[in-house]
Amino acid sequence: MAGVGIAAGAVAAVAGFGVGSLLTPFLVPSFGGKTAVALVAFPHAIATAIRLWRLRAAIDWRILKTFGTASAAGGLTGAWLFTEAAGSMLAVVLGVLLLVVGGIQLAGLAVRLRIAPAWSAVAGAVSGFFGGLVGNQGGIRSAALLGFELPARVFVATAGAIALIVDAVRLPVYLASHGHAILDAWRVVLVATIGVVAGTFAGTSILFRLSQRTFGRVIGATLLALGAWLLWRAR
Repeated sequence: MAGVGIAAGAVAAVAGFGVGSLLTPFLVPSFGGKTAVALVAFPHAIATAIRLWRLRAAIDWRILKTFGTASAAGGLTGAWLFTEAAGSMLAVVLGVLLLVVGGIQLAGLAVRLRIAPAWSAVAGAVSGFFGGLVGNQGGIRSAALLGFELPARVFVATAGAIALIVDAVRLPVYLASHGHAILDAWRVVLVATIGVVAGTFAGTSILFRLSQRTFGRVIGATLLALGAWLLWRAR
């Protein structure tokens, strides 16, 4: 568990997402989907807050106010409307989309995905909504953020700020609906939190040394992996 947490924290610190994508599938067999999501929300929020604090000077406030606010609202709406059947079908579509975006990023053609400032809020709402529906907002959000051509630190910091807004809204909901389950699994939450915090510090140190070109390849490869996982999960 701790090893998965360290890996998840490190990936998220470098790519801007990954805690939920790695930890949730690991916990689902033992706790079920809904409880696993609730348990992961706590180490996710703590790791995101630490990552954001270390990169706070790099936040793009313009994107946070437009794309970020709309993404958080869209994500909550999508999660509220989620159904198992629709989510399964949508996972296939979004998995293919992430494979395409990841491939474009690795091929160096991401400039063609440029999002005009006027469409920032629309892109945020759409990516957040579909991310909420499929239960994996981080990857969808990062795929959309590629359209802003942000430097590595700005990308990760802004993605983290958006994620923290979503965490702040959803944590009280999870406490109200799964409070007893979370208390019963407090050891799992603690070990996962320690792991992701350790991984966050290690990953942030790596991020500081990455060139913009290498960072782009990391994002592309991570999106490809997440897209493949979504397709595998939807089988």
